[in-house]
Amino acid sequence: MENNRTLSKHIIRKLSLSLLAIILLISAIYILLSLLFSYKFFEETTQKLNSNIANHLIEEKFKDAAPFLEDGSVNKPLFGEIMHDMMAVNRAIEVYLLDESGQILYSVVLDHSDKNENIKSVDIKPIKEFISKKGNGYFLGDNPRDSQQKNIFSAAHYKTDDGQQGYIYIILASKVFQNIEKSLFSSYFIKSGVIYITLTILIAFIIGWLSIRFLTRNLRDIIQQVNRFSEGDYKSRIKNPEKSDLSVLALTYNSMADTIEKNIEEIKSVDVLRRELIANVSHDLRTPLAIMQGYVETLQMKKGKLSEQQEDDYIHIINKSINQLTKLVSQLFEYSKFESKQVTPQKEPFAITDLIYDIQTKYDLFAKEKNIKLSTTIQKDTPIVFADISLVERVIQNLLENAIKFTPNNGSVNIITDYDNNNVIIKINDSGKGISLEEQKYIFERFRQTDSNQKKSGIGLGLAIVKKIIELHGSTINIISKPNEGSTFEFYLPNFKNI
Repeated sequence: MENNRTLSKHIIRKLSLSLLAIILLISAIYILLSLLFSYKFFEETTQKLNSNIANHLIEEKFKDAAPFLEDGSVNKPLFGEIMHDMMAVNRAIEVYLLDESGQILYSVVLDHSDKNENIKSVDIKPIKEFISKKGNGYFLGDNPRDSQQKNIFSAAHYKTDDGQQGYIYIILASKVFQNIEKSLFSSYFIKSGVIYITLTILIAFIIGWLSIRFLTRNLRDIIQQVNRFSEGDYKSRIKNPEKSDLSVLALTYNSMADTIEKNIEEIKSVDVLRRELIANVSHDLRTPLAIMQGYVETLQMKKGKLSEQQEDDYIHIINKSINQLTKLVSQLFEYSKFESKQVTPQKEPFAITDLIYDIQTKYDLFAKEKNIKLSTTIQKDTPIVFADISLVERVIQNLLENAIKFTPNNGSVNIITDYDNNNVIIKINDSGKGISLEEQKYIFERFRQTDSNQKKSGIGLGLAIVKKIIELHGSTINIISKPNEGSTFEFYLPNFKNI
């Protein structure tokens, strides 16, 4: 559980740090963009408010005095008066007198400390655009005192009585104003930045942390279930995995847990069956070995005293026990090959009816010994099947042996064939005691026999081998049986025409 908490804290810490980094980055971008657009808004507002200042200057100052003297020179006293009036109203402006091409004829500025006045003309394209749109918009023009900078402005066209034309070009944010503005703006940027970032981080981090806790609740639940499973609670599962935020992970975990639990149960079952196998094999080996040992010792002790018939009988019993042991070892070896998947069916087309008739001939004598009627019911035109002929023969032999073994004297065993569009159906029917529904559940398990048949010889591998062979052919085997009504085993083989 401690590891669970540590892992959860580690994930939450990493997610929190990632969220913090994202918040800081977004906050910085947001503040920069906000200040940038705020500055632009401020400039646009200033330009809008002062858009008519150039027209006002022309209307107020040029109606009584011309901007040029009779000799064509600039009327400096007039512009001195303009400077006095303008600076009294707004010390941030700079006034320029331009000719039609944009050449600077005269300027009125507050600060003459700048010695780098190299610009002798300005671009009149934004000036004409400003005039044509009557100042409605955001316009930036050349700054005659700084070639690298663009400024908001106001402009108006003038025409004197003697035909001279040009523009009054007013910079609305002089260099002095810009220096003061930059200083204040930097201070504002630092103060507002600290406040904004602090508040943003605080609020966003609280919301983010709560969000992470909420979003990772499914992950924490998965970690808890995994931890419980690792501690031995093999029933630990994630409830409603398809509704989880991590549905793929939750479904995968549940599927994995189901597989592991199934494997564990199989291992436990194998261990139980192993113990049963040891007990059963020990018993089945001990019985024929004891018989052989007893008769061999008798032959040795009474050598020369037994009649020829008695010796033949003893030797026959010994040989029968040897055959029984051989069959037992053969079954164990055969099943181990199926269990380790070392058998690959060699499929080919063949007539199942011919195989059934051959097997019937072989087992006729065995059936007659118990006075059992062995018969066949072959459907006319039974199709050719596609399967491993030797493995199918093994299946029919095992089923037939079981049927004869567990059918009482004077009973009957019948081999039946039928078919449909896809498969040929083989049935082995007997008139034995039948098998209860409870016993049918595990009759095909290895080393298992029904309780009613425990007294019969063998360790229950025959039907287990049958099931393995049928599964190798991609088919199934079924049992239809009721107590005292006999049993029918049926399995399916593919019709060769449909392969």
